[in-house]
Amino acid sequence: MSLPASISLSEALPGYPIFTVNHPTCTARIALNGAHVMEWTPTGHSPVLYLSPDAVLEPGKPIRGGIPVCWPWFNAHPTDEAKPMHGFARNRPWTLIEASESDSGVKMAFVLCSDAATRELWPHEFEAHLTVLLGSTLEVSLQTINKGSSEFSIAEALHTYLTVGDITQVTVKGLAETPYLDTVGARAMRHQTGDITFDQEVDRQYVSLATVTVEDPALRRSLTIEKSGSATTVVWNPWIEKSKRLADLPDEAYPHFLCVEAANAGDATVTVAPGEAHVIQTTIRL
Repeated sequence: MSLPASISLSEALPGYPIFTVNHPTCTARIALNGAHVMEWTPTGHSPVLYLSPDAVLEPGKPIRGGIPVCWPWFNAHPTDEAKPMHGFARNRPWTLIEASESDSGVKMAFVLCSDAATRELWPHEFEAHLTVLLGSTLEVSLQTINKGSSEFSIAEALHTYLTVGDITQVTVKGLAETPYLDTVGARAMRHQTGDITFDQEVDRQYVSLATVTVEDPALRRSLTIEKSGSATTVVWNPWIEKSKRLADLPDEAYPHFLCVEAANAGDATVTVAPGEAHVIQTTIRL
């Protein structure tokens, strides 16, 4: 496939292709491993996505930062913890099927299809399509198509890592008075009172369809995160002790990122009938 002028292809390491976008509206990088949006920086702004300086760029390994695609399950597999955390989509090589540019930005589309390796982990026939629109805003959509003869259920997340100036100053608005599953320590349902602020580890699955805003006074910006096809919003920051246990994340990194994720997790799994499709989508704008 020929690439438009604003998209180039290189290898970070042998056998590890990465697409680089240089467009008047933004710069970005996307790895073919996991169809993983690693970076997005709108023109005139600092980077919006956080990428760990210790991220592992290796075929078959997830990348710490950017937007990992968690699919077809979220967190640990529900019945077999030996299977990959967050599913296999973020660890598999995808195929680029479309790349185009316009005055407003760049469009790239990728596909992952079921094969013998995926069937060993998940016994279903599928196509997963990830479409990325890069410009002054970032839009990512994941379409799941059931290519088999029986229905299947999925959990999923667009596991977005946002760069923030200082997590202790950040406020997440739009989830007040919302129930959530707290997965720090003993799992428990709780109720959000007021806006979300951060002074400890946070790992929560909010039952919400709402648009949220991340207020970041240290970087003097506000990020709006819209979504569709998603009944769960995950909010995560590992804080001090968990950061020390993550080999691909510096110990001192936790104040500088926040994950706000469009997801379908917990009880909000999605059932896809044969021949049918489901789409989850998120848009980030300054």
